[in-house]
Amino acid sequence: MTSQSILLRRYSKFLCAVTLFLIFLGALVKSTESGLSVPDWPTTYGKFMFAYPLNKMSGGIKYEHTHRMLASIVGLLTLVMAVWLFRVKNSAAWIKRLGVLAFLCVVAQGVLGGLTVLFYLPVWLSTLHGVVAQTFFLIVILIAYALSTERHHRWTIEEESCNPRVLHLSILLLVMVYIQLIIGNLMRHAQAGLAIPDFPTMGWTFAPHFDVAWLNRVNAWRFDHNLDPVNMKQVMIHLMHRCWAFLILLNVLWLNHVAYKESMEKPLVMKTLYWLNLAIVLQITLGISTVLSAKEVYTTTMHVTMGAIVLALSFLMVLRAAPLTWNQFRAALKRG
Repeated sequence: MTSQSILLRRYSKFLCAVTLFLIFLGALVKSTESGLSVPDWPTTYGKFMFAYPLNKMSGGIKYEHTHRMLASIVGLLTLVMAVWLFRVKNSAAWIKRLGVLAFLCVVAQGVLGGLTVLFYLPVWLSTLHGVVAQTFFLIVILIAYALSTERHHRWTIEEESCNPRVLHLSILLLVMVYIQLIIGNLMRHAQAGLAIPDFPTMGWTFAPHFDVAWLNRVNAWRFDHNLDPVNMKQVMIHLMHRCWAFLILLNVLWLNHVAYKESMEKPLVMKTLYWLNLAIVLQITLGISTVLSAKEVYTTTMHVTMGAIVLALSFLMVLRAAPLTWNQFRAALKRG
């Protein structure tokens, strides 16, 4: 590799890390309900974003304005990477196109963020804003992996055999986690995070009837905790999030069974699975803690951030379990 290629590879990993931190800040904005602390866009109280006085960044403004500034920096970093990919002679055409796609995605994300403010945080638009953020994260991860020494090393050795069952389960897990993040975004922005305020029970029973009497009991608890009442639609969104999390856990357990039985000779796959297992355990723990702590700000924020980490590890699992060429990948999907 040339020195320029090495720098670009490190830069792509840096962008992944900054993007994850941006997701953390975005989650913090929602957890602190600071989304309209700065009511105008693209300006900040009529001033150019980076000219806003630091001594006025207090309360919710501190979270929202910091999020905006870092988002702008990520956009600039993405533009630099897209241009850099075109200037490196040995970059494949599809990687260059990914760079352009990443830039378009981050621009769309910025516009969506601005529109959520201008339209006063509508649920569907705020949810879409969160989903596009996770999609952008996946794109920059793919670029970083495409430039990595690991992928380069895999090219230089004889093509590894692929276990179709592990690949299929990994892809299924990635899709399920992505859907779970959509449901989670919808739940947060629909104010359904405590629509069922207890765990492992649901409305203080293991066999809820989801009728008016049950809902009134939940809303009585919410009234005592100075929370607005919820409706049955919000309850069902929350329940969907819990049930889908359980299905993801079952998929992970089955993936472990298959991988430990058939892929022990794949150190990259098994290493990723180890970290994925750890992330899943932490994510479940944070999800339970979010409910039991009545959505304590940093617990809730870390739950969202860990969701992004689980998504990243699920994607890395697919990348490491799959062959490197598109034709071999399609052939592997047809087997098993």
